[in-house]
Amino acid sequence: MADEPHLTHLDATGAANMVDVADKAVTDRVAIAEGAVRMQPETLALILSGNAKKGDVIGTARLAGIMAAKRTHELIPLCHALLLSKVAVEIEADDSLPGLVVRATVRTSGQTGVEMEALTAVSVACLTVYDMAKAVDRGMRIDAVRLLEKSGGRSGHWQGA
Repeated sequence: MADEPHLTHLDATGAANMVDVADKAVTDRVAIAEGAVRMQPETLALILSGNAKKGDVIGTARLAGIMAAKRTHELIPLCHALLLSKVAVEIEADDSLPGLVVRATVRTSGQTGVEMEALTAVSVACLTVYDMAKAVDRGMRIDAVRLLEKSGGRSGHWQGA
């Protein structure tokens, strides 16, 4: 049945393939993803003080996330190379975790969405935080990487709970 859910990256034989988006309409597309790095309160304080041994953790993680979004097609085998018009990575302290919350917003005007670019940006930014602070806190935990919202394309607007 045509309306049943199916995996778009598998052909009739089950082989992986890149989806042909040539016939899709060009629309404005936006995706927002989020994740967190939980850590000891002392680690968070060290990062926020700017005195981490490896340097500016938040600034470096922000740049890493932006760079990762731009290279998603090189990391995820069946992703299309996209001309991104915006990648913003915001990183904020959250004492209740304790840790850092990472949020990425990615925008393009094209024939396929930018969800994977937003998720990749968040994931790599979180990994960068871990890398830069692991010398003082190997117990950090990357949590809750997820898509929060997407818009554009045939499926329209979606927002998570």
